[in-house]
Amino acid sequence: MPARKRTSLALSSEQLLQLYEDMSMLRAFDEKVSERCIRGEIPGLIHLGVGEEAVAVGVNAALQPQDKMVSTHRAHSHFLARGADPKAFMAELYGKATGCCGGKAGSMHLADLDIGFLAANGVVGGGLPLAVGAALGLRILNDDGVTLCFFGDGANNNGAFHESLNLAAVLELPVVFLCENNGYGISQSIHKQQRVANVADRAPGYGIPAEIIDGNDVLEVYETVRRAVDKARAGGGPTLIEAKTYRTIGHYVGDSENYRSAEEVAEWQAKDPIVRFEQVMRRKKLLNKALKEEIAARIAVLVEEATDFALHSPFPDPASALSHVYAEGVA
Repeated sequence: MPARKRTSLALSSEQLLQLYEDMSMLRAFDEKVSERCIRGEIPGLIHLGVGEEAVAVGVNAALQPQDKMVSTHRAHSHFLARGADPKAFMAELYGKATGCCGGKAGSMHLADLDIGFLAANGVVGGGLPLAVGAALGLRILNDDGVTLCFFGDGANNNGAFHESLNLAAVLELPVVFLCENNGYGISQSIHKQQRVANVADRAPGYGIPAEIIDGNDVLEVYETVRRAVDKARAGGGPTLIEAKTYRTIGHYVGDSENYRSAEEVAEWQAKDPIVRFEQVMRRKKLLNKALKEEIAARIAVLVEEATDFALHSPFPDPASALSHVYAEGVA
């Protein structure tokens, strides 16, 4: 699912169908990862984005190939939406040598420079200064790319958030800050973390514009991000976008989720972004039962092939443990 060339905000019927298929693929991939993680096949903490697919897909539809992306510990959807190879990604989660990072990145430290995905980050707020640095680099290189920086609501109380937005504003850098506000920093409600009602309320303090959007509406995400990206590309500086969304699964696979009610989860499940967009597509007469089943079957094959590839790939040679690291210890 690479970034697509486009000249106007309007999307064609083919592009709209692609948005639906992309979101459906992200959901199926994460559900398979959850299943295999529970079975003990995938090591480490796994943070899934079930319920948040519209943000990743809408964002990528608004980007161009030369643009860069920086993500968080919940990066699966971002990585796949940007164009990561599902087979290499699944192999990475399994810690295999055929993984996109040789089995060394796992779920939280993904990167693929060929698709402009600079880094996911296991440190809350850690991607914000990286995104600002990338945007500054694009300017120095006279590149017309824009950096899109994902961060969660839990990061907006981090010092890196404030310093990054301030520097980006002062230098008018080509960066768009996208907050996926799913209401919880691990198990702590955002309302217990800060006095301002919205993350976007902080933007005026840095002199940059901000918008609050429905993160479960893929078209609203696309249109808002597209405008912000075009503004940044034209030299208009950064924008902060707050996408209100919700993870309908736990913070990580195996989370007890005892910090929220079943009623709250059910309320958000009723706002499922894929189901909502399916209804839009049916009203437009772009999707019917037969096509939906065809798409689901195609995705199922893709996900199974990725899983089979990962299962039958070799583990890295232990001798490669110190390769591709910044520095080695001296004996």
